[in-house]
Formats: sequence, structure tokens, C-alpha cells
Amino acid sequence: MKSHAKVVVIGGGVVGCSVLFHLARHGWTDVVLLERDELTSGSTWHAAGGMHTINGDPNVAKLQKYTISLYKEIEELSGQATGVHLTGGVLLAATEARLDWLRGVVSKGRYLGIDLEVISAKEAAELMPLLDPKQFVGAVRNKEDGHLDPSGVTHAYAKAARKLGAEVERFTKVEDIVRRSDGLWRVITNKGDVVAEHVVNAGGLWAREVGRMVGLELPVLAMEHMYLITEDMPEVADWNKKTGTEIIHAVDFDGELYLRQERGGMLMGTYEKANKVWSEFQTPWNFGHELLEPDIDRIAPSLEVGFRHFPAFQKTGIKQIINGPFTFAPDGNPLVGPVRGLPGFWVACGVMAGFSQGGGVGLALSNWMIEGDPGADIWAMDVARYGDWATMAYTNAKVRENYSRRFSIRFPNEELPAGRPLKTTPVYDVLSAKGAQWGVAYGLEVPLWYAPEGVKDEFSWRRSSDFDHVAKEVAAVRNGVGLSEISSFAKYKVAGEGAKAWLDRMLACKLPKPGRMTLAPMLKEDGKLIGDFTLANIGDGEWFIAGSGVAGQYHMRWFEAHLPKDGSVRIEALGQKLAGLAIAGPKAREVLAKVSRADVANAAFPFMAVARMDIGMAPCLVGRVSYTGDLGYEIWVAPEYQRAAYQALMAAGEEFDIGLFGSRALNALRLEKNYGSWAREYRPIYGPAEAGLDRFVAYGKEADFIGKEAALAERKQGGKLRLRAFIVDATDADVIGDEAIWYDGVVRGWVTSGGYAHNSKKSVAMGYVPKEIADEPDGFEIEILGKRHAARIQPAPLFDANFERMRA
Repeated sequence: MKSHAKVVVIGGGVVGCSVLFHLARHGWTDVVLLERDELTSGSTWHAAGGMHTINGDPNVAKLQKYTISLYKEIEELSGQATGVHLTGGVLLAATEARLDWLRGVVSKGRYLGIDLEVISAKEAAELMPLLDPKQFVGAVRNKEDGHLDPSGVTHAYAKAARKLGAEVERFTKVEDIVRRSDGLWRVITNKGDVVAEHVVNAGGLWAREVGRMVGLELPVLAMEHMYLITEDMPEVADWNKKTGTEIIHAVDFDGELYLRQERGGMLMGTYEKANKVWSEFQTPWNFGHELLEPDIDRIAPSLEVGFRHFPAFQKTGIKQIINGPFTFAPDGNPLVGPVRGLPGFWVACGVMAGFSQGGGVGLALSNWMIEGDPGADIWAMDVARYGDWATMAYTNAKVRENYSRRFSIRFPNEELPAGRPLKTTPVYDVLSAKGAQWGVAYGLEVPLWYAPEGVKDEFSWRRSSDFDHVAKEVAAVRNGVGLSEISSFAKYKVAGEGAKAWLDRMLACKLPKPGRMTLAPMLKEDGKLIGDFTLANIGDGEWFIAGSGVAGQYHMRWFEAHLPKDGSVRIEALGQKLAGLAIAGPKAREVLAKVSRADVANAAFPFMAVARMDIGMAPCLVGRVSYTGDLGYEIWVAPEYQRAAYQALMAAGEEFDIGLFGSRALNALRLEKNYGSWAREYRPIYGPAEAGLDRFVAYGKEADFIGKEAALAERKQGGKLRLRAFIVDATDADVIGDEAIWYDGVVRGWVTSGGYAHNSKKSVAMGYVPKEIADEPDGFEIEILGKRHAARIQPAPLFDANFERMRA
């Protein structure tokens, strides 16, 4: 075994072997994979081997499509059969609500290039003869589903990697990982040490244990998962003989089942409600090619549904029940990427759907390691989406919930209860008493809307029980004044003698003068957006940054990776060390004036001003800015003072009928201003010109900010896309994101977000279309729940188009 390598990959399952192959294919051949046992030990060997392109996040779906397309290449390069069977499949709906969801999946597939088609239950039965069409209301056909040989695929990755110059060391157990003083990693094994620049934790079932070697507690947990294999079925034999093809895959969402042909019988798997955690706290190192004891009683309710939906199963015997552990992250998506604070340490774990996602994970991680960027928008898989709030107990609760809901509908207005509440603000109980309905952002409880007693969310794809109440919250802001709780924003403090020069390089904007704020895009080297902030110059060399709360860890990883080594810049993620409130509306200034001795008249405290002032008795930092697009103020306060500030503002606003508003009302308000949001309109795949943020980029400033050259090139060339706002002729349902945008009968773009703008009484969608058609007045349609609705570009904001009220 070599003593030095550029990269050590830990774990010989399908994910680790994929990472090794992709690194070698990209030219990094001084790489070695260490596997404690034989390749495929752990979860890979007993996987059901299904593969599919459907995913809730379109960017992950693209990587799944890539994964499936890769199998032919690795089979040819390695000479190892992968056992790929592209049978196609049907996704089944037993209820109209499920069929609505599937219609949304088809719409998403249109712009992703995934061949999907809504069909009737009868047509589904003609394709998959074992199902009873009377049990279903419709289905979707997917031609790219299939299954494969898990062992063959894994060995194909490994053999292809070896042919490209990589090395694989089996029966080599990693016992510890130590960071050396020179920044390199010493990987200690039972066969000696390997010193490496990079270490990839692809440990699968042992990812937690590998993470703990470097002081990292990863939010992953293994669950027992069962599927059965039947004896040979005459119905299968008849179909094979009649058509010359296998029986296609089926996913019965409402039955929580997946099915495919296995030799002369069928395989049926389930994500049962009565699930069971495996090895909750510590994965035993001596576990390998073993299976767990089957528990047919636990999956009996699902099997009963399966036998009813697929009657042929009632007449056959069960040949084998497979029960093995698989790891999950709290939301079911993988954990991929560099770990903040551990330079050169990477993770690729929690990949439950390894044969759908393993190739994409390997591609993204190898790009990231070699090029400094994953080459795709993989936020849904980024390990940075979790912080220290994702404890072991939290992970346990959320993984169990996610597993039990694997095939359940997640409505756009549905909030899942497990592991909550965990993080709360000082006014949580006060707002709860006012009827706050809570959501969660980066672990923190955030108010979504305020319900009268006896009213709660009715989960639906269509406008629901909150609709009229959110309208009242919007009216409170537009007609008087409203107050919202905004602690979920990420907050950062930057100081030090080098702070100004560093910010000038990190951010693409012109830096504000003391007492002023500005909108601040942040770019990657390729000129694409990696951040969207508000930057405030507090004075005396201190700067304050506010940004997306869910991206706090993501952005701190970027900031810290670019800090100067001389210590001249200090950046602190304030998190919940700073709480927030906001007031907005035409009466907002009058409320602020009543609770502060500071001069808040327009001349003294104009738009985008920032200053320290007392709100009642509470010392605060106040900025004159509002995401509502109205006259408004954001107020930042130490948590121990938040309740006092809240009480002072509410008392002062009483004479103006001040109302509380949540994030759903805020969404309705920002849509009237064509304001985008991070992780929807602004993502690392869009440039500032495409996203409409180029007006905030100081192309001519002296500082050579990151991404400047690429941004200038995009400005000159114009980019490929344009973000646009649309007014949609919707009826009882609005867009939620990822719907197809049609132009002249062809899908040309996609929706990023939207909703109903209550003040303007318009259904609004925001999304990207090619720049060539971005200013066409007619010809657009947006697909909602399977129906196309006429849509018109709204170039000017629906509210305060001249920005008079915001600046008044």
C-alpha cells in the first residue's frame, strides 16, 4: 500500500467507487480507495438495485439522469457487466391528490428532458399487467426507470478507476484520521499510514464513525429496510413470453410500495410506517455481508395493500425476505461536499438511492475537489444545509419521519412535526398565543401565518384555509403597518484592519459609506451567484451582513476559505446571538418615531440608512430596508431584548391597527415587487445579468472582486437566460416552483417560485426563460397541475413601480 496519495477515499460501496472513478477520469490518478472488507460490504450488496430519474429537486434529478446514462460507459471501460435493465416504469396514483402531484412531476420533467407521460389506470395496467386498475385513478409512465446488479455496478466503477490509474486496497480498515501541522491528513490503517491532501468520507453505514475520527458528528442514521422476492409467478412467465420483455417497474405511492421483476418472480419493497432504527448510536465494525432478521409482521399492513393493488401476489409464495440497513439523512437526500473548518475533508454519505445518485455524487464531488466547484447546483445534497442543531436525537426523529413518509405526499403548505420545536426565539410563546402557525428554517421556528382560533392549515395543492387570513396580513402592511419576526436571516459581523479590502474582493457591489447599506451580490470565479446579501457599514471599521438563513453554514464555509492568513479580517456568524423584527407599511415611520428618540425623518434617516438606536429601552441596530418593497425597517437586537422591543413596537402601533404578518404574507408582498430570493431565483447556476442583479454589480470598481472577469464576459455576451415575473391566469391554484414555462407551444423555461399577490389580486410566477424571448409580450403559458394557463410578463412591479413609497 502506498504511503502518500493526493486523495484517500474511505469506503468501497457504490458511492466510494464512483468518487474514485470520477477523480481518476478527471486526471487525478494519485488516488486510493480504502475498504475495511470486500467491496460492496455494508448496504450496497443487499440493495434492491432499482434506478430512477425522479427527484423532488430538479438539479438532483439531472444528476440521477446522468448516473443512469453513465452505466454503459463504465461497463465498456471496465469490461464488467453492470446488469442494467432499462425496463421503464409506472408511477401510480390511488387518489386525485397524488395524481395532482404526479402532474407536477411531469411538468418538471418537460424542462429536464425526462420523458414522462400521464396515462390512465387502464393504460398503466396494459403496461404492468399485475396491477388492478380499479385501485388507481391514474399514473405516469417513465421510460428511464430500471434496475441493475449492485455488485456488478460497484465493481465496474472500481475496475474502470484502476484502469485509469487509481488504486483499491481491500481489507484495509481505517482506524483514525489525524490532521498534521502542515495541513495534510494522516490516515491510520491496520496496514500502515497514508498521508493525503484530501480525504473523502464515503463510509456508508460507518460514515458517522469516520466523521467522529475528525470530531464531526454527521446527521445520518441507518434504518432497517425490507423487501421480499416471490417464487416464480405464471403471470410473469406469460408476460415475458407474450411480449419478449420484462415486467416494468411500478411505484405504488399510496401503498408505499415499489415493485420490479426478479428472475421468474417479483420483488416488492416497502417503506413501512412502523419502521425500525438499526444500530442507533454506533455501527459495529465487524458487520459486513450479513442480513438482519426479517420481521414480516412489521410490513404486513403494506403487504396487505400490495396484495389488494396487485392481486397476482395473493396466489404466490414468498421465496425470501431481505432485511438490511441503509443510511439516511434527516431529509432523505445525500450529504456531499467539503466540511467547514476541515480543509481537505470531504463527505459523500447518506446516499440512500446509490444506484440512482451515485454517479452524480461522484461527478459533483470530483468536480468540486479538482475545479473548486461541483459544476452543478447541488444545494439539496450539500452537507452545509445542516448545522449543529442537527443533533443525534434530532436526526433520529427526522430520519424516522422521513422514512415513514418516503412515498407520502408533501403538500406545499405542509409542515412536518418531528424534531420540533427545537430552536425558538424569545417571542415564540408570544406569537404562538397570537395564533402563529410555525414552519422551520435551518432548525429555527419561523411564523408562516396567523390563524384565528379553530382554524389551521388544510393541506392542499390548491389555495387553502390560510388564503383569506394571509390576505388580511398583506392588507395590514399595505394599508397601515405590519410587524414580522425575522430572526431566521443569517447575520455576520466583519471587522479588522483588512475588512474593507477583503469585502471589496469578496462582494461584487460598491461598498457603502458609514451609516449606509447596499445590496451585495457575491460571485464565484465563474461569475455565477454564490450569495445575495445586504451589506451595512456600521462605522469604525465594523460591517454587518444579512443573508439567507438556510445558507448560513454554506456561506461561512465560503467566507472562511477566502480569509487572509494574516488574521487581518475577523468574521463571525452571529446566528441566534442576534434576533430580528421588522415593521413595514405607510405608517411604519410613525411607529418607529414613537419608540425611539432618534430622528427617523426621511431627510435624517433615508432609504438604505443604518444606525444604532434604542427601541423603547432595547438597544438595537436599525436599517431602513424592507423585503416587502414598502416603507420599512429591519431591527436587529440581542435576544434578551427582543421581547421588550416587540412589546414597544406593538404598543406604539396600536393606534395604527398594527398587525402581525408571517412568511407567506411576505412572499405575497415581495412578488408584487419582482423580488427574487436565495435558493430559488438566485442560485450558483445563474449569472448576475441573467438574474437581474447586474445593476448591483460594480463592474468598474477598482477592486478585482472574485468572478469579475467572468461577470464582465457575461455582461458583454448577455448570458443565456433572463429572470422574469409573470402574471398567470390561474384559478384555484398557484405555482409553487419547478413548473414548466411554455412559449408558442414549446417548453422553454421553468418557474423558480411564485404565489398569489393578495394586494394586487394577481397570481404571480417568477422564472427563467431564454433571453431571446424574455421580452416577448405574448405567447407564454405556465403549467399548473397538468393544465396550461396563459401568462404575461410583468416587466414593472405591480406595487410602487417607481419606488416612491419605499423611498418616501
